[in-house]
Amino acid sequence: MISPVTIIRSVKERKDRCTIWPLRTHPLVRVVGYPFKTKPEVGPAVLLWTDGPLLSAADAGCPLVLLDASWRRALAMRSHFEGLECRSLQGIRTAYPRCSRYGTDPDEGLATVEALFAACRILGLPTGGLLDHYVWAKEFLAANGWNRSDFSKEAE
Repeated sequence: MISPVTIIRSVKERKDRCTIWPLRTHPLVRVVGYPFKTKPEVGPAVLLWTDGPLLSAADAGCPLVLLDASWRRALAMRSHFEGLECRSLQGIRTAYPRCSRYGTDPDEGLATVEALFAACRILGLPTGGLLDHYVWAKEFLAANGWNRSDFSKEAE
């Protein structure tokens, strides 16, 4: 069975700074390490990316793929999923303190856990527990005008 959300996580990312590592056992999420020996089956999924039409409720029911890596590495990872339709999340503000030494952070870039939370809200998927371990959850929710109750375990 294909998970509602597959996150392809670069193994070069430090686990202590990774925003999705605590979600590896979350029932909504499947985390796959990259590089992978065998490309994971994701079905006719939607790839969350910085360009493409906006993700909308019309995309509900379609599996979602997110890439968790530096923006520079994510470009290489994306080549494995060229057949997927891309959707974007625009107008959502990050709280993650980004600082690329290479200037590769896109203006609309989000931490993976922020993108996951926002996408789940749009697609009508449960958001409970997604931000429980995210250090900047309160700031992220406030920056986007969302209530704290949106990320509590009770919201599941």
